[in-house]
Amino acid sequence: MNQLQLFLPCAAGVEDYLADEVHALTGLTGHDLLVGRGGVIAKTSWRDAMRLNLHSRLAQRVLVQLSLTPYRDENDLYEAAAAVAWEIWFTPKQSFKIEVTAQHSPLKSLNFAALKIKDAVADRFRHKSGVRPDVDTQWPDVRLYAHLTTDTATLYIDTSGEPLFKRGWREDKGEAPLKETLAAAMIAASGWDPHGAAPVPLYDPCCGSGTIAIEAAQMACRIAPGLLRRFAFEKQLPFQAHVWDALKQEARGAVSRPAVEVFGSDVAHRMVDFAERNAQRAGVAEAVQLRGGDALQRMPPCERPGLMLLNPPYGERIEAAGVAGRQARASREVAQGDDGQDFFTQLAAHWKKHYPGWTAWMLTPDLKLPSRMRLKESRRVPMWNGPIECRLFRFDMIKGSARDKPAAP
Repeated sequence: MNQLQLFLPCAAGVEDYLADEVHALTGLTGHDLLVGRGGVIAKTSWRDAMRLNLHSRLAQRVLVQLSLTPYRDENDLYEAAAAVAWEIWFTPKQSFKIEVTAQHSPLKSLNFAALKIKDAVADRFRHKSGVRPDVDTQWPDVRLYAHLTTDTATLYIDTSGEPLFKRGWREDKGEAPLKETLAAAMIAASGWDPHGAAPVPLYDPCCGSGTIAIEAAQMACRIAPGLLRRFAFEKQLPFQAHVWDALKQEARGAVSRPAVEVFGSDVAHRMVDFAERNAQRAGVAEAVQLRGGDALQRMPPCERPGLMLLNPPYGERIEAAGVAGRQARASREVAQGDDGQDFFTQLAAHWKKHYPGWTAWMLTPDLKLPSRMRLKESRRVPMWNGPIECRLFRFDMIKGSARDKPAAP
């Protein structure tokens, strides 16, 4: 188990940040750490697979690659799956599930492809032990993944279980909450480093249930994101409890007091209550200061300039929340105007007047937002919020009111 090939999928645009994180956690370089499309490939050990599950803030899962073969039809998939030694990973007493993804696959039915792979796994166990494992599509003990391209099939076993954005602390949430992995990607893209030579405060003036602020506070306290949850590898045969206990003990020993302040506020006091309860569960209640208040009125939370990082509500993201989201959006539109742009124009003026020296990073799907805010961005980083293509804009605040004319896009 010391020569595994791992694939760590991530959101589009996050691959380079994830590669930097994997390097920091494992020391891997060169051909042992490769950036691919939609994720990172790491050639390392089973111990590092557990370590990455425990510490990665950017990966969606940690998958172990077990097979890479050419294929032309479903029978080739059966043969490829039947050749994998599944019996060294789990037992026939455990349930499993097959998930298939594809990119330009010539096959007509991915469901039929999954069925053939499932049959191959079950048949191998029956030939080896006389017992077939059960399939459980809801709560399987083991998740197996197949990724199909035009001519190759790759088979993986998942060591994570629940996706890694589920840290275990967010029980209270509002409309269309930001995933923890995306919040961590925003922090990584901004370059905020709570352990650098001269760390600056971080502030989210639209914090909602607190995802960005809590993620930042955990980073400042060196709290591993996976300390509160369980993982699929704990049910797999290579698992060694004493190794895992040592990794967790090492992570707990690294927790420290933060050297920099983290702040959050939201116009909805109900959301601030949610954020406070989430921060308590995440172990950072003392490390993050949360307040109620309108972003158009809140003064800087501290004397020295810092970094603002926010994901303000926008149409598509709120629509994803259904009826509650539409009601929330309607209430904002009454206050902000039909398209909500008055809010952003006023926010820019407020920042320029009261936040000189601060740097603001804003995630939005509106590519014209800088000109609507009458601000000129100094950077724009492509990011995806689920299916929504966004940009993370950086604005450097200079004292003075917003210009009369919009800046050129």
